[in-house]
Amino acid sequence: MPELPEVEIVRRGLEPALKGKAFRRIEQHRPDLRFPLPKDFPVQLRGRRVERLERRGKYLLAHLSGGNVLLMHLGMTGCFTVHAPVNDEPSLKRALHDHVVFHMQDGGSVTYNDPRRFGFMMLIAEKELDEHPLLHHLGIEPLSAALTPEHLALRARGKRMALKPFLADQRIIAGLGNIYACEALYRARLSPKRGAASIASKAGQPNERARALVPAIRAVLEDAIKAGGSSLRDYRQANGELGNFQHSFAVYGREGKPCPRKGCGGTVRRCVQAGRSTFYCSRCQR
Repeated sequence: MPELPEVEIVRRGLEPALKGKAFRRIEQHRPDLRFPLPKDFPVQLRGRRVERLERRGKYLLAHLSGGNVLLMHLGMTGCFTVHAPVNDEPSLKRALHDHVVFHMQDGGSVTYNDPRRFGFMMLIAEKELDEHPLLHHLGIEPLSAALTPEHLALRARGKRMALKPFLADQRIIAGLGNIYACEALYRARLSPKRGAASIASKAGQPNERARALVPAIRAVLEDAIKAGGSSLRDYRQANGELGNFQHSFAVYGREGKPCPRKGCGGTVRRCVQAGRSTFYCSRCQR
């Protein structure tokens, strides 16, 4: 499942093709993805201009003229591909699993392809966006100023759960998933098995662990974005290229390999937490 860096890379790739431009027509090749597509989807979008394209957690939000927001999620195998303006539109051949094609007024187009159809698209009234069931519970954005040691400590105080599942909880930090929680904990030298409450005092004040986590989270997300995200199976950028951050993983997916930290001498191990694989070095992560 794409996490924050991958969705942010897609947003940046789509922005030049969509922002400030209007939909000329929409090809819809099936009635549903994970959920049914909006009723009269092509008609509702035709002529609407994309005012801005944002990301919230793992969601893409295209704010449209007329007051609606097109909310999009990639699911597990969804990807968008941008096509430059062409004079002969029929020259664009439809590929297997191309479910939606947005044709823009400047002649460009954006294709959504999704073999497993776990992604989805919804139209939501902008005034209802903050209270929408998919969005209202989301936590802070980890690349914003809201991510502080104080915030983490207050949310962790008294929690009876391990630290890695705590960090990957979308109600606490939006967009930080399994991969980058593992990598951030490695950088902060903290065990994923440590209790979440151990980063805070009983009064909810941050300790040195919380203060180490914040820059580690930011750094791993920023590094992943610079590398184009992580392509483990299906993820591709909007230009069709693969991400490269998977080549820089310190622990994720490296079970049995030596810890890359100089002088550690430990081995990367794997355990299962909240149904997800967790990777860590048992020697230098305490």
